[in-house]
Amino acid sequence: MANSFHGIAPIAHLGVLLASGEDSRQFLHSQLSNDFKLLGHDKARLAAFLTAKGRMQASFIGLRHGEQDVLLIGDQSLLAAVHKRLSMFILRSKTRLTDVSSQWRLYGLAGDAVTALAPQTQQPWDVQQPAPGQYAIRLYPALGAERALWLAAAETPAPGELNLSASDWLHSEVESAVATLSAPVIDAFVPQMLNYESVGGVHFQKGCYPGQEVVARSQFRGAIKRRTFVAHGQQATSEPPIAAGDEVFAEHHPAADASPCGLVVQVAPVGTAETGAFAALVSLQTNAAEGELSVRKAGAEAATAQAVPITLAPLPYPLRDDI
Repeated sequence: MANSFHGIAPIAHLGVLLASGEDSRQFLHSQLSNDFKLLGHDKARLAAFLTAKGRMQASFIGLRHGEQDVLLIGDQSLLAAVHKRLSMFILRSKTRLTDVSSQWRLYGLAGDAVTALAPQTQQPWDVQQPAPGQYAIRLYPALGAERALWLAAAETPAPGELNLSASDWLHSEVESAVATLSAPVIDAFVPQMLNYESVGGVHFQKGCYPGQEVVARSQFRGAIKRRTFVAHGQQATSEPPIAAGDEVFAEHHPAADASPCGLVVQVAPVGTAETGAFAALVSLQTNAAEGELSVRKAGAEAATAQAVPITLAPLPYPLRDDI
């Protein structure tokens, strides 16, 4: 697949919030883990919205829209709740938050499509605006191909033939090892557990925001005990599919009362559904990464579900130690 991952895919699992008003960038700067005050038109920001205890409530890709406004791209499953919670902190800020998902369409570009449609983007988080109401955001590569997000007004035609599936794109998201938070794993991670400091998702000099002290303490006191890895497995198609929020164990055949060493962050099928093959992002204790691992359904299904062995792949980027 590494040689054939080229083209355009539809994206339906992401939505868009609009932060509008003259204080919008300052407001986001005070609430998210990255620097929005100095955000230019040629860059996007990966950022997390945290609780005071440093736990992630959402992840966003943010970019400038016009002179004052910012678009925030995040998982549809948590947009409504995060929209409500972020709005609580606006107070006297001249900022308005609006869910504008219905006004935009998102597509994934891979391989040759990136070269053709986003040639001015070279590094992750570079932004190109091919035309008014259209944005291309360079992402981390995956499956041997360059990747980008294409964001366009809803009335704009697709940028080309949709020759990749939504599942193809979800697989590439997992293989890129840049996690998108979704509703099943809200409150489960501080940003470093998802490697966000190594993929441009945390700015350590920007000043205060909710959870900032926890994030800084984790980084500079060596308290990062969990990291995110790319995992692969294959399960029986008769079993409930592995999903975000399922538990990872440091053995292939965990006992019913075994303690998990990690969580599934994100998962995607690989190939056809009949194979049961999947790729997943798993956040787990670093001391468990060298041994046997398996994943098992969490919650009510745990008692009857079979544990599925998984293997870890090398991360496609280095973890930063120069912060």
